[in-house]
Amino acid sequence: MSTQTLTMTDSLHAYLVTNLVRESPLLARLRKETARLPDAQMQISAEQGPLLAMLVRLTGARRAIELGTFTGYSSLCIAEALACDGRLIACDLNAETTAMARRYWREAGIESRIELKLQPAMRTLDELIAEGEGGLFDFAFIDADKPSYAAYYERLMILLRPGAVIAVDNTLWSGRIADPADTSESTLAIRAFNAKVMADERVDVCVLPIGDGLTLVRKH
Repeated sequence: MSTQTLTMTDSLHAYLVTNLVRESPLLARLRKETARLPDAQMQISAEQGPLLAMLVRLTGARRAIELGTFTGYSSLCIAEALACDGRLIACDLNAETTAMARRYWREAGIESRIELKLQPAMRTLDELIAEGEGGLFDFAFIDADKPSYAAYYERLMILLRPGAVIAVDNTLWSGRIADPADTSESTLAIRAFNAKVMADERVDVCVLPIGDGLTLVRKH
């Protein structure tokens, strides 16, 4: 037993990914191809993928929203775990990286489950609310621009049904949130977001020190 989270050394992480993560050959290939990109650190960690899939299955999600798609690793995990008639709305701005995502979605045979919105995520969320989609979504994943986290969260609280789950990535921000000297825009935004969620009585919340920190929120 331990009174605090185990420090993740390189060797322990290698053991984790090699022995304790079920990653399909397709996902492993996507992760390897993404690793060659300049912004490869934007991809979720291999151990986060099964967690997202498990959350989708546990909630019985049929309708999901992802904010920040990049090369499609997280969307692939989410979409494959949805009910067979499920639908994922994937929001991103980058046509080049999402072209890679589309290629892998197609190969996995789940491209028809994903609707890619190449426009600001806020616009997509506002459009869904305006179209009367409030309370109709089961799961959401936030992994986009940090200064907008709080605004995304409020819109998702409208769109998600009671009992739905929001997973929010990067909430430990490589430890920078604990550095008082770090006053960059993204760090301040994540600190404010973390405080906001912890004080929000509309939800249950827990934080997992997995990847770069993953906050799980369940709407009452």
